[in-house]
Amino acid sequence: MEVVRPLSEGITRSDVPRHVADDISIRVLVGDASRMASQLIAGQLRSCRSPRFETILPSSFASKTIADEIIRTRPDVALVSGVLQESSFAGYSVLRAIQPLNLATRPILLLEDCEHDLVIDAFRSGARGVFSRAESSERLSKCVYSVHKGQIWASTRDMDYILEELVATRPRRIVDARGCSLLSKREEEVVALVADGLTNRQISEQLKLSEHTVKNYLFKVFEKLGISTRVELVLYALSQNHRSDPAIAPLRLPQPPRRQSATLPLVPGRIGI
Repeated sequence: MEVVRPLSEGITRSDVPRHVADDISIRVLVGDASRMASQLIAGQLRSCRSPRFETILPSSFASKTIADEIIRTRPDVALVSGVLQESSFAGYSVLRAIQPLNLATRPILLLEDCEHDLVIDAFRSGARGVFSRAESSERLSKCVYSVHKGQIWASTRDMDYILEELVATRPRRIVDARGCSLLSKREEEVVALVADGLTNRQISEQLKLSEHTVKNYLFKVFEKLGISTRVELVLYALSQNHRSDPAIAPLRLPQPPRRQSATLPLVPGRIGI
C-alpha cells in the first residue's frame, strides 16, 4: 500500500541525514486492545535505532484510561487501536476525548480494516494518520515519524475517501451572488501557505504579518468556507490545486482528485488556528 504524498514528497527516515535522525527521540504512547499486543508494538518501535522511540504504556487498555494517560503524559504521538478492551470502536472515543483539548500530541488510529466509514470517522475524530495492521513494522515506524514531523499518513485509497467526503459534504456556494470569490487576496495567500505546510509563525514571517493576524485570517477563512479544521483546509486547498504563488486563482468548486502519491503537510490543533 502506497503512502499518500499529495503536496510534497514527505520525509521518511531514509530522507533524514543520519546525524540528524540519531538525535531525534519521539515519545509514543501505545494503546492496543491488550497489554501483550501493546508490548509487541512498543518493542517493535524501540528496536528502531534512527529515530529513537520512547514508548509509554497505559495502566489498562480501556478508552478512558488511555485518554487519561495521553492527557497526563502528553506524548509526541499516540498510537491507538480502534479496537480496545471494552469495544470494537472504543479507540474513536479516545480521539474524541482528547480532540477538544488541543494537545500537541498527534494521534494515529490503528485499524484492522481501512474501510471508508472507519477512515472518515478517524480523521473527523482528530486522527493525523490511519495505519492498517496489514502493514509491516518498518512502515509503522515511518508512519509514526512522518506524523511526528507534521504530516498526514494515509493510503491513496484513504485519501480518495477523504476527498470524496469533503466534496460531498462541504457547502457548495463558494462565490457570492455576483460570482466573486468569497476569499480576499490575502486570505487566498494564507490558504496557499497553509497548504504548503507552513506554520502560523512561518506564514507571518513570509507575509510580514503578526501571528495574531494570521490566526484572524484563518478564523475568517474557516467561517467563509464552512469548515472547522486545518486538515479540511489543506484537503480543500489540495482539491483546488493551490500553491504558494503570488497570483493565486479564486477558489472554485472542487474537481475530481487525481490519483497520486504524496504526504499532506499537516498542522496541529483541533481547529488548527
